[in-house]
Amino acid sequence: KEFDRQGIRHPVSKLMVGDYMNYDNPRLIIDRKQSLSEICCNVTQDHTRFQKELKLAQDNEIQLVFLVEHGKGIRKLEDVIWWNNPRRWKRERNPETGKWADVETKATTGDVLYKILRTLERKYGCRFLFCDKEDTGREIIRILEGGYDQGRN
Repeated sequence: KEFDRQGIRHPVSKLMVGDYMNYDNPRLIIDRKQSLSEICCNVTQDHTRFQKELKLAQDNEIQLVFLVEHGKGIRKLEDVIWWNNPRRWKRERNPETGKWADVETKATTGDVLYKILRTLERKYGCRFLFCDKEDTGREIIRILEGGYDQGRN
């Protein structure tokens, strides 16, 4: 909708990696993710497939930017440390007492996810950026026009 609103032509076709590309700079591609839960699943449960995509981008000298539409105070990668994974706790009935209790699971924590994402940035040269869902279109346009710091450590 944002592309249409700004009069930006946007043909749809399959890309080698990611979701969005500017023909003026085909070496910069954005892969949109709906939330930290999705990216967490990608780097843990779908790790092999995800790593192949990162390697493909790296081998083809593509700067892959993951734009995560998480919102909720997550503005930069360092904020991921404080993320509360909704899968971290589950409700279970105690078989002895019959009462319900919150039980901690082994789901990935925010600090572990942060370390994984930082490692992927260093190893593959990709980037993880964050925005609110309502800002996604504007952020995609800004990034594809070169409006972000590519050289960040």
